[in-house]
Amino acid sequence: MDRLTAAKVFIDVVHCGSFTAAADRLDMSRSMVTRYVDGMEAWLQTRLLHRTTRKVTLTSAGETCLKEIETWLEQGEKLALYGADPLALTGRVKIATSVSLGLSLLAPAIKAFQDQHPQIFIDLDVQDTVKDMTEQQIDLAIRVTASPSDALIGKPIGVCESVLVAAPDYLAQAAPIMQPQDLTAHRCLGYKNFAWSVWHLAKDDQFEAVEVSCHLTANEATTLLYASISGAGVSLQPTYLANKYIKSGELCHVLPQWQPNEMKIYALYSSRKHLSPAVRALIDHLEQYFADHPW
Repeated sequence: MDRLTAAKVFIDVVHCGSFTAAADRLDMSRSMVTRYVDGMEAWLQTRLLHRTTRKVTLTSAGETCLKEIETWLEQGEKLALYGADPLALTGRVKIATSVSLGLSLLAPAIKAFQDQHPQIFIDLDVQDTVKDMTEQQIDLAIRVTASPSDALIGKPIGVCESVLVAAPDYLAQAAPIMQPQDLTAHRCLGYKNFAWSVWHLAKDDQFEAVEVSCHLTANEATTLLYASISGAGVSLQPTYLANKYIKSGELCHVLPQWQPNEMKIYALYSSRKHLSPAVRALIDHLEQYFADHPW
């Protein structure tokens, strides 16, 4: 029995609370999952899990052994990487991300990663809602945020700058925007479902907090981008979405001397322990890819 694999399967069953869910996550038959767990129990000569038709829970011995098994697995995976061919990395990684990040940044970055590691399969879960990573069997989340959840481990892998943009046709028929407070007289497009929003802007040592009226709101940045292109108003957009439309002339950079707050792009995962070599390699790749391909 491959004890490293058996330890991984056992930990996945514990986190998923189900043999079936662990089998789906690991792309393995349920009978094989059961066999690995049985093998762990035979090796340690103790029952690790209570099994019922509804759920799986740890026995007292399982609770005692879990942290030791996680530590042993992490050390074993690190040792297994020494001298290994990086092209030999295998596995399936499920990633949660937003629509805008998935379309603009992750699709090309993942293509480059899979060119290097053809035996790694990626499953992208593209939604703008926050999910329970354990419940949804998500290995890695890529999110733009100012403050990641304390319940997750967050590694910054890029910087997200933003710009104010509007269509030329909209600006031609609207009042001039010379200073941040001029935005209060304009139709603005807001991210999140409320009618008013505050945009924070900086120019050298000057700072402005502008309360704008959002005539259109959405929970997804790409929708607001295309609304701006259609002439619906001024929106605050990440540069990775807006820059190509500014270059093409479909959008104008509004108040270019004023910089909205920066945020970071984070790789988020539930625990440093039991992070697979494929996920570790993907995080490192994304950080380097974003540094080498500025937007």
